[in-house]
Amino acid sequence: MGAVNAVQNASLGEEIVRRINGLAAISESSDNLTRIYLTRQLREGADLLLSWMRDAGMSARLDAIGNVCGRYEGERPGAPCLMLGSHYDTVRDAGKWDGPLGVITAIACVADLNRRGRRLPFAIEIVGFADEEGVRFASTLLGSRAVAGTFDESVLNVRDHDGVSMRDALVQFGLDPDHIGAAARTRRELLAYLELHIEQGPVLEAQDLPVGVVTAIAGATRLAARLTGMAGHAGTVPMALRRDALAGAAECIGAIEQFCRTDESGLVGTVGYIQARPGATNVIPGEVSFTIDMRAPTDMHRKRAVADIVRQIEAIAKRRHLALQLDVTHENRTAPCAPWLKAQIAQAIGAEGFSVFELPSGAGHDGMAMIDIADVGMVFVRCRGGISHHPDEHVELADADAGARVLLRVIENFRPREG
Repeated sequence: MGAVNAVQNASLGEEIVRRINGLAAISESSDNLTRIYLTRQLREGADLLLSWMRDAGMSARLDAIGNVCGRYEGERPGAPCLMLGSHYDTVRDAGKWDGPLGVITAIACVADLNRRGRRLPFAIEIVGFADEEGVRFASTLLGSRAVAGTFDESVLNVRDHDGVSMRDALVQFGLDPDHIGAAARTRRELLAYLELHIEQGPVLEAQDLPVGVVTAIAGATRLAARLTGMAGHAGTVPMALRRDALAGAAECIGAIEQFCRTDESGLVGTVGYIQARPGATNVIPGEVSFTIDMRAPTDMHRKRAVADIVRQIEAIAKRRHLALQLDVTHENRTAPCAPWLKAQIAQAIGAEGFSVFELPSGAGHDGMAMIDIADVGMVFVRCRGGISHHPDEHVELADADAGARVLLRVIENFRPREG
């Protein structure tokens, strides 16, 4: 029996890659991959995933917010479930592995159990979350927040770039915006939430490892900064008398980079957007706006770092005689992975013959929402060059297979938390 299982498991990677390519063919454009929440392409993707779930022996449905939900009953119908999930929406001009790898790998694992007629003491549920990226309505984790019961209904009134509200988009998709609460699950229904995902970074590749154990999903603080000085003629205002907002912003950005570079505990900081006004070659910039994104493995570390950076920016603005406005625009707490789940993932990785390596996730994931109703665990799979959110995003077949074998071993040997 063991030899037969080994042969079946060896084909998981090929099946996963084939389906990754099949789902990636569903896009707004033939030139790139774009599959945005509540679009026709998302519905086509949902229908394809539902068909794969049913082929794998699962009952499958679309929930009240557009999540694809499949259930594989355990030895006793109606038992609590081990939930596996990730998302099937994408950013614009995306790679094909971010999100779908977790959903498709989970389906492949259940299909393997079904082929062998294996039922477990618990049910398995797979959720393909309809919106994790937040591209259309500028609010992330919509699908998983609905499942966790923390969906903010004010988002229903947000409009996309074409002026369509989320409420109207749900109706056009065939869903009822007044019944999103029906998607919510309770803690007693879930034994745990597990997610397999590409790393979206270069650490596993540097370690020459196909898989890793995630320790925590890093929290993030985002700020919007605006420095106001005085615009003036580029040729007539002496350097010593200038209140150059762009030069001040440059010093702030350098301070952020230097502060994060000297931190040895996983802190990262990014200035991803900057705009100078009036924006003319021969005019000293009088106003500059820029963003700051700070992330760290623990909330305490991140909050202390943000406070230190704010103090440095305030000091730079004061010394340069610039007015400063600084607003927090986003704050997500760190989601630590449960030690008992990390241990089971590590055991599975070791049993598959790989070295066990732990690493944090700097990117956000649906587990950040699901932690409100379940303990969370994550498996990372190596991606080439650490590239993600880009058409060059890639996972080798052997690594996809390794991730599937690890996840299947976790599922088959899963032990619910005692007490």
